[in-house]
Amino acid sequence: MKLTAYVVDGHEVALRPAPHERDWMSATSERFAYRCLPLNIANAHGWEILCASDTVAVWDGGSGLDAIRVHAEDGRPPAAVSHFGHGVLTFHVPIVFRTPPGVDLYVTGPINSPKDGIAPLTGIVETDWLPFSFTMNWLFTRTAQRVRFAAGEPFCHVFPVARGAIEAVEPEIAALSSDPDLKARHDAWAESRSAFNRDLADPQSQASLERWQKLYQRGRDAAGVPAGAAGHRTRLRARPFARR
Repeated sequence: MKLTAYVVDGHEVALRPAPHERDWMSATSERFAYRCLPLNIANAHGWEILCASDTVAVWDGGSGLDAIRVHAEDGRPPAAVSHFGHGVLTFHVPIVFRTPPGVDLYVTGPINSPKDGIAPLTGIVETDWLPFSFTMNWLFTRTAQRVRFAAGEPFCHVFPVARGAIEAVEPEIAALSSDPDLKARHDAWAESRSAFNRDLADPQSQASLERWQKLYQRGRDAAGVPAGAAGHRTRLRARPFARR
């Protein structure tokens, strides 16, 4: 699949593959948050657009455009503006993205990277035909809160999604017991999980030596048997944008 970022002439943008690291995860005891493989994969699932200047914004709670005060701390133009009002901070993205027919672009804030006082708004853009750029918007969640986007900090995260994939899904609910094999494997996992957690209290146990159960990480069930997922992965590495 080809994903092309056409940068509007006269502008410079910084795009990078999203890293799996997060400051808050690195700050956890023994970096235990990185033991969660789903978090690591989601963190790196796409590309980030980086802020061009040290930009600070404050919202006074009003609905007008003047209710948000924005300025840059490094002498450059601020990376965001008050464009829509109602506590929405707007980043203009000077890029026209192009995806193959039938592929959209999921546009959101940095994954698993909460920011105090403001939250990213998410959109899905039909980038297989759209001939113009879009904005990345954040909604203030607190008044009189000084929010800072540092130069080089990601403010937008994008990745392609197949249009129509959700509509094609046929969701259903069933009792776990209706699939005896799946229930047996789940029950075995639940029992092994409980036993592992109990054994953590014993410093001489194998659980204490391993520190955390790695079944999902290893793609195996409670019996240690490969679960059969040929595409199981423990790290995602998106390719960097190549300059044409």
